[in-house]
Amino acid sequence: MSNTKYRVGIIGCGSIANAHARGYQGVDEVEMVAIADPVDVSLNDFGDRYDIEKRYHDAREMLDNENLDIVSVATWHKLHSPMTIAACARKPKAVLCEKPMATDLNECDEMLISARRNDVKVAIAHQRRFNSAWTDARNLIADGAIGQPTQIVCRGGQGLLNDCSHLFDMMRYVLSDPNAEWVIGNVERKTERYERETPIEDRSAGIIGFENGCIGMLLQEIAGPNYQGGIIYGSDGIIDLTEGRARLLNNKSTDWEERPSDGKDQQVAQASELVEWIEGKTEHRGDAENGRAAVEIIMAIYESARMHEVVQMPVRTLCSPLELMIDNDDLPVERPGRYDIRAFLLRGESMRPE
Repeated sequence: MSNTKYRVGIIGCGSIANAHARGYQGVDEVEMVAIADPVDVSLNDFGDRYDIEKRYHDAREMLDNENLDIVSVATWHKLHSPMTIAACARKPKAVLCEKPMATDLNECDEMLISARRNDVKVAIAHQRRFNSAWTDARNLIADGAIGQPTQIVCRGGQGLLNDCSHLFDMMRYVLSDPNAEWVIGNVERKTERYERETPIEDRSAGIIGFENGCIGMLLQEIAGPNYQGGIIYGSDGIIDLTEGRARLLNNKSTDWEERPSDGKDQQVAQASELVEWIEGKTEHRGDAENGRAAVEIIMAIYESARMHEVVQMPVRTLCSPLELMIDNDDLPVERPGRYDIRAFLLRGESMRPE
């Protein structure tokens, strides 16, 4: 165990910041020393809850003043890129940015450039990579327990960039992170639907061809129920995966084998591995390159809908194809009335972000 105490600052004090804080509380080598949020009630509620004295309305002022080793970016999606770039410019040792990495590929690439030129390690908080059931599934597949993986089927909700980003990341994680080679998909957007101020689709579907020959399929707001997990089919067996367990059925068994999660806190494991990454002991499974790969699959689904074609990777359109379609009236709203599915996260009388 290191004797070093790494100084942590958190940008954004909304609900997801509590998950980051819980992770840091479970790691002896770190201490939360400062927080930043422009909303007084969020800033002070969070600061009081975790006994953090240094509180800033301006995140850049915090970054300039506090000599931070680790910065968590726990903002809404549109601020992930600018706040990560701002943090990297101050040269901490690491940045842990909430998922999705960004809202388009250009933002992802700017984050990676900033990390490289400032020699900062950047991880994306796909914390379910630290779920023991998901890691168990990854190891089973790598060991040949279901033979050659042929298909993964998932059902998600709340827009591709939100919860579904975890599912695309899961597809890659359990398959030992292969690249996607092609994507075909479609979207429906007949309402003015937003998620944390980011425009999202009403429904969507995507099919992904991975370089190992496995086909991933995700249905978003179609044929629920939605959950974090999926069914992985192989040439010699099946894994039915949730956050709570992996169930294995293969040609060596006559019934499902229940393999429960160990129940350990994913947030603590994520933060602990961040410290080990800083100290050169391991790589981080949430490395930003994996975060970008999940966003690229999402953008490829949007691009397939926009161009009416199978998209060969890499995706060459760097802005959001969904926002392009909206701006070009390719997805005309038939049921007007803007709404945000995460409006409940706002404080006081606010129904839309300032």
